[in-house]
Amino acid sequence: MPTVRTDDIETYYVQQGDGPPVVFVHGMLMSSTMWEHQLAALGDEFTVIAHDVRGHGHTGGSARSTYSIGLFADDLAALLDALAVDRAVVCGLSMGGAIAQAFAAAHPERVAGLVLADTFPAGPLPLAGRLAMANVRFLARLGRFVDYRTLNRWQLRVGNLLLPGISGDEETVQRLLEEAPHIAHEEFVKVADATAGFSREPVDLSAVTAPTLVLHGEHLPTANEETTERLLAQLEHSETAVHVVPNSGHASNLDNPPFFTVRLRELLTQRAYPETISSGG
Repeated sequence: MPTVRTDDIETYYVQQGDGPPVVFVHGMLMSSTMWEHQLAALGDEFTVIAHDVRGHGHTGGSARSTYSIGLFADDLAALLDALAVDRAVVCGLSMGGAIAQAFAAAHPERVAGLVLADTFPAGPLPLAGRLAMANVRFLARLGRFVDYRTLNRWQLRVGNLLLPGISGDEETVQRLLEEAPHIAHEEFVKVADATAGFSREPVDLSAVTAPTLVLHGEHLPTANEETTERLLAQLEHSETAVHVVPNSGHASNLDNPPFFTVRLRELLTQRAYPETISSGG
């Protein structure tokens, strides 16, 4: 398995293709495998890279007592250093979107484009967001008694019952979760606390000037519109575009891969790397 040393851990990554770089950052409890469709679709024109975030997948955990989104962003910077990638389009979903924001805020000169999918900004969250984060932290602690994969299956089913479509393609999400290496309970807690704590991190996106694509699933709660507006306000110096991904929930790249990938390719070929424009779609 390809790994590189990033500070105190060995970070697992996949890399394929040849061309301008695109880096993918997965959501909480997932792994680099959640980007398989995008890697396959874009690897003919771009160098596509995905890694397992600290605490997840083949990277696994570490001895640190706590994690933060800022730490995960530092890991990403170290990964790109090790791979000799100076500047890239960074695409993150959910927790991965928070990591992408933190990375872009800390290293705006290294960002050729930013893709933020089904995610949330730093700063105070609306009530629905605060409840969601409280739920994330509660489930992590419940994981001491019930395996997180079982908890996730329940969460997906209940979510689609209460808000039809929010959990999207339950079968695919659950399969990817169960096929990935097991996450220790202590790691789940640290990752959940880091994700919930992003609202308190000092992330300033005003220095980001790279073009930004914001994507969110059609079936996310209406409160997501407020979250998106706050995110766009923070990206005040970036040329932004927003797309609602049809027939999708919280993992829009998995729920509707063709739509997601077409919009991503548009950003890459028309705005981030216009010299690579092709007729592909």
